[in-house]
Amino acid sequence: MSKVTRPVRPRRASPLGITLDPASSLPLHRQIGEQVRRAILEGRLKPGTRLPSSRLLAQDLDCARGTVVLALDQLVAEGYVVGQPGSAMAVAANLPDEMLYAPRTPVPLEVPQIARPTVARRARALLAGSPPVATDALPLAFPTSQPDREVFPFALWAKLLEREWRRPSAEAAAAHPFGHAGLREAVATYLGVARGFTCEAREIVITTGIRHGLALFAEVALDAGDAAWIEEPGFIGVRDALAAASVRAVPVRIDEAGFLLEAAQAADPEARLAVVAPAHHFPLGAVLGLQRRLKLLSWAERHKGWIAEDDFDGEYRYSGRPLAPLRALDRSGRVAYFSSFSKLLFPALRLSFLVLPASLVEVTERLMDRISVRAPLMAQGALARFISEGYLAAHLRRTRLLYAIRREALLAAAERHLGGLLAIAPDPGGMHLIAKPVGALSKSFDDVAVTKEAAAAGLVVQPLSVCYAGRSKRHGLILGYAGTPEGEIDRAVATLRDVVLRETNRARYEISSSDV
Repeated sequence: MSKVTRPVRPRRASPLGITLDPASSLPLHRQIGEQVRRAILEGRLKPGTRLPSSRLLAQDLDCARGTVVLALDQLVAEGYVVGQPGSAMAVAANLPDEMLYAPRTPVPLEVPQIARPTVARRARALLAGSPPVATDALPLAFPTSQPDREVFPFALWAKLLEREWRRPSAEAAAAHPFGHAGLREAVATYLGVARGFTCEAREIVITTGIRHGLALFAEVALDAGDAAWIEEPGFIGVRDALAAASVRAVPVRIDEAGFLLEAAQAADPEARLAVVAPAHHFPLGAVLGLQRRLKLLSWAERHKGWIAEDDFDGEYRYSGRPLAPLRALDRSGRVAYFSSFSKLLFPALRLSFLVLPASLVEVTERLMDRISVRAPLMAQGALARFISEGYLAAHLRRTRLLYAIRREALLAAAERHLGGLLAIAPDPGGMHLIAKPVGALSKSFDDVAVTKEAAAAGLVVQPLSVCYAGRSKRHGLILGYAGTPEGEIDRAVATLRDVVLRETNRARYEISSSDV
């Protein structure tokens, strides 16, 4: 026998004027709540009006009583309906007058129209320096500062989280303003072994990233309006962090050997802070030599200045031995050291750390809750175990080998597909490479336009030009390779070639059309 399909009919109307449509995408309890709310606001249900019981209303609407109860509970929570034990619910009597008896068709008022943009000027300025993002799907390649998601031991991490929260320590409820004591101890021990300098756990602040840590440090060490040298080009988050602390950023153009103190002093001799990435400059990859490091440290000591050392990916070096951090050479207590676990492990962790100069520990501790937020505590205990039990060191050994392979795969794919368009120079460290236009393309290459086209093709690349704060900019593409499987790299580079050719041809057509 063939099955008879009944037509879907709207449910009958209730005495309150509610009509339910089971074919609607809106859940039934939402339909009830919306219609009762509208009846109250339009004055069809007066304040104090008693409502039918949930049982009677469910019978009238031919729906489950629980559906009606859910709708009424929401109206009670919003203040439209009140109820008392043993009596029926009623429309609230104390709704604001301006909410009652609203006309069903509002009459437009004759008011002068002021032309204002929807987005504020400062937001538009930030958007101008922000690269576009790809679609909601996972990008094919090449996000920067993104570690590999597959290689991280998430099963082990889940066990550490479970172990930590089955038997939470006392500080899980009331942690120190600087973060989990066990994590700060683990970080101090790790830095002594892996980065070659000693510090006390009391000097370490767990933060949510470089912006958070640098803004906190600047609030304590500098006054509003003070100047700070920043590398040009450099990480745009540095500018954001200094702006949040009302500190004036002074871009200092770097050369192939990194930050140059003489150029900085010529730009602004009154600056009180230098923000540098000596181990591996972002984005150009320069390594600050020993002589320049010593000069910078001497400046900080003589002028009572400060140095913010960003060691964001110093763990990844594929040839040669890295130089010791500035913090290891500091003898006058003028260096604050920053690093991130999110870039080493997985971005959603959102945990980084700041090693304060000893002289600023006490005042930062006292002011912490007034000038900054605390990093989330949820994962800090598990991360402490991850480090102290040796899992971080093992993970870094594994990823160094993996990222070195991906780096070579990207260089080989670029040689196959990007010849005559973009050139990629090897970089002995880090998690990204830079593709720069060559030949005739170097004069017309627009990295922001190419970035937008790449996003439409499923690629996440960052334009080099947004890393410049000044007017003089160089164009290129920053390609992160750490989070891109080597099997995908060749296809992604071929896609990038097509994007560059398409955008280049479009730009040439527009130029030729304008000349006609």
